[in-house]
Amino acid sequence: MHRRQVIMGGAVLAAWPALSHAQEADLFDAEGYRRARYRGPVTLSPNPARRIALADALALRPGENALFLDVLPAEGGVRDPATGHWTLAEPHETIPGSRWFPEVGRAPVDQGLWAAFAEAVRARPAHWPVVVFCRADCWMSWNAARRLALAGVLNVWWLAEGIEGWHDAARPLEPVTP
Repeated sequence: MHRRQVIMGGAVLAAWPALSHAQEADLFDAEGYRRARYRGPVTLSPNPARRIALADALALRPGENALFLDVLPAEGGVRDPATGHWTLAEPHETIPGSRWFPEVGRAPVDQGLWAAFAEAVRARPAHWPVVVFCRADCWMSWNAARRLALAGVLNVWWLAEGIEGWHDAARPLEPVTP
């Protein structure tokens, strides 16, 4: 199998494994958000959001001097649209001090979920960085970080290593609910 690069919307996309041009085009919507096959190597920068090095993320204190936002989907979970409460199929663990907003990394994004996510960002102390993550090799956090930054939110960072990177650095995880 060979890795190849394809130019899409002025950006170089490294496809692994090689996909046809039609398959590559189907992965992104007209605004440049990944809309399918969310798990896979992330090959683009989420401009204007920036990637944060794992060491820099580890130096922050989630919930104390930075807003950490987990956007991992609630696989098998169901959200009651009337109350906003989730019934989860499986428990989820995340970075302590983080807030979990399932599904806001999808494209297109559910506007009701996005409104709650954006409100959490607006409610943070203005000087706090916003660190968006999910799993390693997941485009959902890339989408959410990019969408926030394009909406004018400053100091948005994408933690590419996600939950696994944090845990692999010998940091604990804790149970969380959406």
